[in-house]
Amino acid sequence: MLHGLPMERDVTPFDPPSQITSLRSTRPVSPMLFPDGHEGWLVTGYDAVRQALADLRFSSRQDLGVLHVPYPTPGMPEQTEPSPQEPGLFISMDPPDHTRLRRKLTGAFTVKRMKALEEGIVEITERQLDALAELTPPVDLVREFALPVPSLVICEILGVPYADRESFQHNSSRFMERDIDLQDKIAVYVELSTYLAGLVTAKRAEPGDDLLSDLARDEDLSIPELTGMAFLLLLAGHETTANMLALGTFALLEHPEQKEALRSAPELIPDAVEELLRYLTVADVFFRYAAEDVEFFGETIRKGSTVVLSLLAGDHDPARYENPDTLDVHRNARGHLAFGHGVHQCLGQQLARIEMRAGFEGLLRRFPSLELAVEPSEVKLRTDMNIYGVHALPVTWA
Repeated sequence: MLHGLPMERDVTPFDPPSQITSLRSTRPVSPMLFPDGHEGWLVTGYDAVRQALADLRFSSRQDLGVLHVPYPTPGMPEQTEPSPQEPGLFISMDPPDHTRLRRKLTGAFTVKRMKALEEGIVEITERQLDALAELTPPVDLVREFALPVPSLVICEILGVPYADRESFQHNSSRFMERDIDLQDKIAVYVELSTYLAGLVTAKRAEPGDDLLSDLARDEDLSIPELTGMAFLLLLAGHETTANMLALGTFALLEHPEQKEALRSAPELIPDAVEELLRYLTVADVFFRYAAEDVEFFGETIRKGSTVVLSLLAGDHDPARYENPDTLDVHRNARGHLAFGHGVHQCLGQQLARIEMRAGFEGLLRRFPSLELAVEPSEVKLRTDMNIYGVHALPVTWA
């Protein structure tokens, strides 16, 4: 039995840990002993992960079952009781509660609505590229490009003052740390939630032309629910895309033939974005618990068992993709798991795609000689975070 979730990227910075891939080839649904002694399950095969994400017998609710953590967490007491359900955090709900809240947002994130925003997103990206071009290299691409672009975009869409970005970026980054002390995590959550509660309360009193104002006009939503929804949108709206832009650039710089293929044929960018999403799968681990006994891929998963889903391992499954550990911008990577699957599939995936297309196309066009300013081994990876990426990406150009 596997003891804890393997975390060490011991092949390349982009591949799943070798312990996970070897397990996937022999037992894609396998038992795992958690640090607190709980005997749960790790799911690594593409078909099994995809099916588990869509199977409502594997619940996301934290107020009915206990979700055990598969890695040591400082200050975390032994998990014996369910956690209270925070209002508005529909990512940790099941239908019908999840359906009621998510439905409030579906109109805001339609493909048509996102396409209408595309021109503004491209303008934001180009302005940030202009600012980047004025700097003397080497520079940190995370600080100067990968983080500002999605932060500017999500602030504009939600109606969050961009002047407040340093505070919410710091707090959201701290919240995503895997080994943060529990009391520190609670303090960060309270600070961010207090800020957002004030923001949505102000928007309910004087709504503007933004998504949070649209939600605030809905009297069916309470202020705590609005706050929880704003928390999810703000966190997911910049953390994931920022890490994809930075880690995706790192991957392209480490695969110069792929970078050159995109630079010389920018029409490949949309397919390349899907391949980078598959190859990197920055939101790599999801948690569920069995709401009942489940017969699943030849295994009996008992009620109450925590089930860890490795989306990264699924997206690198050779049963689904040929040569999956190879980055290939010509690949048809549709059907990847990077945005999840089922009722919890990422609501903002079209927005993320637009930002990544604009970001990668602009970077390669404006900085054709872009390269790492340090050795690849010196790039500090976000192995300590719940969303994978790089803490900094020092780059230079001619």
